Amino acid sequence: MQGKVVLVTGANGGLGTYVTRAFLGAGATVIGTSRKIRHSEFDHPNFKAVPGELSTADGAKAVIDQALAFGGNIDVLAHTVGGFAGGKSVADTDDATFQTMLDVNLNSTFYLLRAALPSMRKTGHGRVIAIGSRAALEPGANVGAYSASKAAMVSLIKTVALENQDAGLTANVILPGTMDTAANRKAMPQADFSQWVHPSTVASLMLWLARDAGKDVNAAVIPVYGAA
Repeated sequence: MQGKVVLVTGANGGLGTYVTRAFLGAGATVIGTSRKIRHSEFDHPNFKAVPGELSTADGAKAVIDQALAFGGNIDVLAHTVGGFAGGKSVADTDDATFQTMLDVNLNSTFYLLRAALPSMRKTGHGRVIAIGSRAALEPGANVGAYSASKAAMVSLIKTVALENQDAGLTANVILPGTMDTAANRKAMPQADFSQWVHPSTVASLMLWLARDAGKDVNAAVIPVYGAA
């Protein structure tokens, strides 16, 4: 990944931290974004922190503009941003919860892609790698808003893959099961953590897809469910 510029969204999150470190370790220049992020969180000469809000069109464009100003181009977009809300049936889900899931999981992806794709097409080898959820394909009860937003995101990524293959750009989405993050352990303290997907596994897969070895994988929806 020497000489490649990678934009990691949610770069200091439970998964994003592993993704950021994986790409830095592979020699890439990494531009990390989240609502609150500092350079000191990844004390590395190839890391640049860009705080931003992706759930609005203006916010996403501002992040892309800053990334391009710093890196010159974006070779890889590693999109790990996402949010979860559950516990209520569709009939009992309020408007605010449904809209929040759309904003965090779908709208942020759309605004980010719309801003990034014109410049990424010019590289001739762009990579879009997004994090979805098992719930996108296998929705459960009482997570309707979350599952719907993730399913729509999968459709969006597959569409981008088809629309941009002429420019050598690939777009794929990874669907993890429950991930072994600090937040999930706190939310489900009685669970068997050994059954969960470790973030390093997903980070390694994202890195593989970004490298030359992954150039023939496009429009893929890749399940990573762990032992559960």
